[in-house]
Amino acid sequence: MTELINILFNPLSNGIMTVLAGLSVVYWFFMFLMGDGVHLFDADADIDLHPTPDVSDVDGSHDMNADGSDHPHHHTDSDTHTEPGFFAKAMDYINVGKVPIMLIVTMFKFIGWVITIVSSLYIDVASWGIKSVLILIPVFIVTFFLMHFLTKPLARMFKNIGYNGEDSHDFLGRMGKMRASIEGKKVGSAEFIIQQDPIRLNVVSYNGEKIGYGDDVIIVDESKDKKYYYVTKEITIDNI
Repeated sequence: MTELINILFNPLSNGIMTVLAGLSVVYWFFMFLMGDGVHLFDADADIDLHPTPDVSDVDGSHDMNADGSDHPHHHTDSDTHTEPGFFAKAMDYINVGKVPIMLIVTMFKFIGWVITIVSSLYIDVASWGIKSVLILIPVFIVTFFLMHFLTKPLARMFKNIGYNGEDSHDFLGRMGKMRASIEGKKVGSAEFIIQQDPIRLNVVSYNGEKIGYGDDVIIVDESKDKKYYYVTKEITIDNI
C-alpha cells in the first residue's frame, strides 16, 4: 500500500494528476447521488430527440439590434464562412459539442493520469524534483491527440441516441463574459454559466463593434451553420 501511494503522489507530476483525477471521481460521485449523472444516457432527461429548427432568421427577418431598434438584419455569405479560431478548431478536434464537455474533461484527466504514472515508472522523473511537472507538457500534448480517436466512437454513440449538445434556443439571451477580444467578423470565445457549469462558445460581434476581453455580453442570434453565436455588449449602468 505504501508503495502504491508513493507511485500515485511521487514525483510531483504524479501527485498533480492523481488529485485532478480524484476530483473528477468526486464530481461524478455527487452527480450520481443527485441523479444528474444518468442524464448523459437518458434520452428522456435532457436530450431532445426532435431538435428544434435553426433559430437563425432567414434574410429579411426582423432581429433586435444592439441599439434596441427592430429592423431587418441580413446575414451575408461572409458570416457563414468566417474562419474559426485556433481554440475552436482544437475543441472540435476532440469532439467538444458532440460529446458532453464534462465527460471529455474527465477522460482527458484520466488518460493524462495513466500516461503520467506509466512514464514515471520508466523515466526517473523523481530525480527532477519540482521540475518533474514539466513532463506534463508532453503528456498533455499526447493526451490531446489520443482524445481525438478515443472520443470518435463516443461522438457516434451520442449522435445515435439523439444528443445534439445544448439546444440553440437555450443560449439565446444568455449573458456571459468574453474570453477573447473580437471586432468585425473575428471569431472569439465567451464563457457562459449553463446549469452551474461554465461553457465556452464561439462568438462574433453582432454589429462588428469591438468587444474586449472580460466584457459582459449577451447572445442575440446564431449563425446559419450553427458554428458560432452573435453577441453584443450587455447594457449596464457603466456603458449606457
